[in-house]
Amino acid sequence: MDKLEKLEMMDKILRELEDLRNSQTSVMKKVSKIEADNINLGVEILEKKLVDIFVAVDSNLTLVSSLEEEFQAYRDKFYTDNNIAALQEPRE
Repeated sequence: MDKLEKLEMMDKILRELEDLRNSQTSVMKKVSKIEADNINLGVEILEKKLVDIFVAVDSNLTLVSSLEEEFQAYRDKFYTDNNIAALQEPRE
């Protein structure tokens, strides 16, 4: 795999990490919506378990966001260290 192919794969992974982060955010919003709906119902099992789900998803969101930031830095360093800008010019 040449350097440009590696960069393309890194960019693909970054898009997938962003999608994963967005999915985790969406799950948190859905859990919050269920919690809000349950305010009127007052179902105890939902009150207890939804908090656990929210905490777990929040933890996952933190991990995914951190990994995304670290991988972006790794990708940017790879781009700079390998002078990818010069390699891309002939392709364009």
